[in-house]
Amino acid sequence: MSGTERDEADSPIRVAVTGTPGTGKSTATALLADEYDVIHLNDRIKGDDDLWTERDADRDTLVADLDAVREHLGDWSGVLDSHLAHRFDVDRVVVLRCHPETIERRLRERGESDATAEENAESEALDVILSEAVAEHGMDNVYEIDTTDRDPESVADAIRAAIEGDREPSAGTVDFMDYI
Repeated sequence: MSGTERDEADSPIRVAVTGTPGTGKSTATALLADEYDVIHLNDRIKGDDDLWTERDADRDTLVADLDAVREHLGDWSGVLDSHLAHRFDVDRVVVLRCHPETIERRLRERGESDATAEENAESEALDVILSEAVAEHGMDNVYEIDTTDRDPESVADAIRAAIEGDREPSAGTVDFMDYI
């Protein structure tokens, strides 16, 4: 058995699907909801005043209380979807990546400010979330998926392959430095 395969007797798997806002996390994980328990963490944080500490007025976002979120999640298993998901105890981390220009466009179409769209595009180009995921969970537990030219079903299939151990870890395979 390879390092990415799991025995049926193992405890239920916990998978973080993370990435810069606009990479397609929620769209792809929604397609997995019939197969796995999918937790859309950002929705939970927005819906529970006890899971955030303050509102960042400059970014018009909530600042999550990660300790409170950990306690709220308890003994969960399945798929955790959020740009914060890699900050929790998981077995595997799937980092969705997308070309920064596409992220900028998607975020603007969602109604985000130009400043927010540009900040997230720069973060994507600089591998911020990927770097955090590797630092927290190690190269052998991180699976990188470029969503730029993929439809949501194809992205969901790639996530499923990582969950099921049918895909090798791949941190460091996507490069958007041409954006900088």
